Amino acid sequence: MTLAEDNGPERGGDDLLAAEYVLGVLPADERQIASRRIDTETAFARLVDAWEVRFAPMAAAYAAVEPPASVKAAIDRRLFASSASGAPSGSLWTSLAFWRGLAAAAIAALAVYVALPYVNPPVRPPETRLVASLAADNSNVKYLAVYDAARHEVGLSLVSGERGAGKDFELWMIEGKNAPVSMGVIPAGQTARMAVTPAVQQKLAQGAVLAVSLEPSGGSPTGQPTGPVVAAGDLKGI
Repeated sequence: MTLAEDNGPERGGDDLLAAEYVLGVLPADERQIASRRIDTETAFARLVDAWEVRFAPMAAAYAAVEPPASVKAAIDRRLFASSASGAPSGSLWTSLAFWRGLAAAAIAALAVYVALPYVNPPVRPPETRLVASLAADNSNVKYLAVYDAARHEVGLSLVSGERGAGKDFELWMIEGKNAPVSMGVIPAGQTARMAVTPAVQQKLAQGAVLAVSLEPSGGSPTGQPTGPVVAAGDLKGI
C-alpha cells in the first residue's frame, strides 16, 4: 500500500507521504506529484527535509560507491583518442564540425557510463532492503520500517502515536496463517534498530508482514500478542 492509495489524515497524510518520498517507494507518477509539491508548497518541503534528517542515521550505514576506473578510461578514449598524436590546431577548435563531433562523443561516453552497471552489475544479494508502512484502522500509531538483509536488522522510525505509561510496543513477524513470531520490544524513541535472528531473516526475505502490538511493559508475557495490534504492513522491495 502506498500513501497515494490511502492518504487521508487518519493515516498520516502529508507527513507519511513525505516519508515515503524520501524512502523512494512511491510510484513514478506519485513521486512526480510530490516533487512538484516540494517546489510549490513550503510546508510540504519542510516535511520532506525533516524526514531526510530523520533517515540520515540509516543512510550513514551505507558507504558511498565510487564508479570503476574503467569508466573514466572509456570517457577519455571517446573524447581524446583523435587528438592523441598532438595538440589540435586553432582552426580545429573553431570548427563547428569538431564541436558537433565532441558533443556526440560526450553523449556516447555518457551512454557507456549509464549502461555500465547493467552490463556488469555489482554482485550483491537481490532485495537486500525491504520497506513497510505500518498503520492500522482506529489507531494513530504509525511506523516506517526498513529491513536490511545485509545487516540483519530492522530500522524503525516512529511517525506518530505513543505507547503510554506502563506499556511497550512489540514488533511481530507474521507469515501466512502461522502464529506471530516476536521480534522483540521496540526501544522507545523516534528511531530504533532491532537485530533479526537467522530464522526470522529467511521469513522476511520472502516479504512477510510486520505488526506492532501494545503490550505490558517488557513485552508480551505469553509469547503471543496480548494487546491490540496498533500497526501492520507488508514488506516490499525498494
